[in-house]
Amino acid sequence: MDGSWSEAARSVNDVSPYRRFDRQEWARLRADTPMTLDEDDLARLRGLNDPVSLDEVVEIYLPLSRLLSLYVEATQSLFRVTKRFLDVQGAKVPFVIGLAGSVAVGKSTTARILKALLSRWGSSPKVDLVTTDGFLYPNAVLQREGLMRRKGFPESYDLPALLEFLAAIKAGKGTVEAPVYSHLVYDVVPGETITIDQPDILILEGLNVLQTSKLPKNGAGLPFVSDFFDFSIYLDADDVLLHQWYVNRFMRLRETAFRNPESYFHRYAQISAAEALKTAEDLWTNINLVNLHDSIRPTRPRADLVLTKGADHRIVSVDLRKL
Repeated sequence: MDGSWSEAARSVNDVSPYRRFDRQEWARLRADTPMTLDEDDLARLRGLNDPVSLDEVVEIYLPLSRLLSLYVEATQSLFRVTKRFLDVQGAKVPFVIGLAGSVAVGKSTTARILKALLSRWGSSPKVDLVTTDGFLYPNAVLQREGLMRRKGFPESYDLPALLEFLAAIKAGKGTVEAPVYSHLVYDVVPGETITIDQPDILILEGLNVLQTSKLPKNGAGLPFVSDFFDFSIYLDADDVLLHQWYVNRFMRLRETAFRNPESYFHRYAQISAAEALKTAEDLWTNINLVNLHDSIRPTRPRADLVLTKGADHRIVSVDLRKL
């Protein structure tokens, strides 16, 4: 019986589109990539309840930085030869990296670390970071459509606006604007935008950036957000860990950001710890876990790279799509 199970497991691994690396194997792929961050940098980049260490940067993110530098170089070369083949001139086209994963998995910290490392390459590229939060429909729209408890699900985003933004970025246009989201007021900020002006690299971070939809039967073109990516990353962790991290973060925010009277969640700083814990459990179980299972994790196989976290937010394995 054990022999049959082992043979089946080997068979599955043989046909997997990914090559798996444990932490030590992946760390060796850093080669001579220089370490350009120090502890002060990391302190500014860490998210709440995400205790990433310098060892994590050295062993996980420096090899990833090296891999991305090779992908960027290859993509730029392909772009040049394609322009020559088509006999056209064109503006600089950014290399776009998509970063997906659950609430509380640490996407924001990962995105900030990658941005810092990539911008410190020897070529000093311009690297911008945009989150899909700004492309959520305003709360007024979500309330009108009965979607407030579906916030973060695919239907809560202004997908046409996000696709228009990415199309403009990939067309090499300058001064492309993206809406701004405030976590303090838990809403899109009316009239406020950030300007993205022809970066060399753009990181797009969000829950559902690898999401697809049902294809039309007539074969008409239907772009997905991920169609604009040159490389995609999925940040993963076990449900038990994600649950723990989400609740711990909520309870810490109750003692910090939620105390601001302007915070949308200020009311949770004024109730008992037991009531706040009950609220956090409800939000996780009935909203975030459902979104994870129904919308987010099913997109994991579409990523080029999967980083899987274990306890203490440490990456325990890396899955890289085979070429």
